[in-house]
Amino acid sequence: MKTALSIAGSDCSGGAGIQADLKTMTMNGVYAMSAITALTAQNTTGVSGIFQVTPEFLGQQIDAVFEDIRPDAVKIGMVASARLIETIAGKLRDFAAVNIVVDPVMVATSGARLLEEDAAAALKRELLPLAAVVTPNIPEAEVLSGMSVRNKKEMIAAAEKISQNYGCAVLCKGGHSVEDANDLLFADGDYRWFYGERIDNPNTHGTGCTLSSAIAANLAKGFDLTESVQRAKDYISGALSAMLDLGRGSGPMNHAFNLTGKFAEKSV
Repeated sequence: MKTALSIAGSDCSGGAGIQADLKTMTMNGVYAMSAITALTAQNTTGVSGIFQVTPEFLGQQIDAVFEDIRPDAVKIGMVASARLIETIAGKLRDFAAVNIVVDPVMVATSGARLLEEDAAAALKRELLPLAAVVTPNIPEAEVLSGMSVRNKKEMIAAAEKISQNYGCAVLCKGGHSVEDANDLLFADGDYRWFYGERIDNPNTHGTGCTLSSAIAANLAKGFDLTESVQRAKDYISGALSAMLDLGRGSGPMNHAFNLTGKFAEKSV
């Protein structure tokens, strides 16, 4: 069985972060593992507290995974400090990790910055050059490229600049008033659009975590990047289309929408 590691923060309400990653990886057919960067107190209405782990303990978690069950892919989510980012990058280099997917959680949907300047600089310096693919949304693509992204042409230009600057493929996600549900993959000097239908579902908590984890799972199974992105988009469309409605805010998707079999049966 193929394996994948998520390095990210915990979401106690289960919709995003480590919890979404583990569900997604499992439903996409790999054995899922985790190294937790922070504990959060959050739910569908917002985050009320964050408790970061120490760089030393994060390093111990990564060591424990790689020294026993080596991951076939690694997904990296939100990492709040430069020291934690440097720890992750050092460990991934030491273990010659492969199929690294970086979800650069830098800017909230509201536009608020989630990383301090030194952490953003460390992310660009340390992690992006290690990535097979980075998955920014439009505001994050603007930060990484230093460009304004307001239309399809600028989306392509920003993705190309990020790819050239950091030597990785770039999946620039639509949904922030540019190309709606269509995503752009720039890799190996060329680009491809992945078209998606806008699903009228207000419960989108954890979509970025889910997409990047599904890409990592499919890379772990041996699919190429293009096929991994397509499979991930198909999976997230299914999870959104299931129309799960939990919580008082922007709720989670149904990661287990395709779960069947005896142990998934409901009581009659």
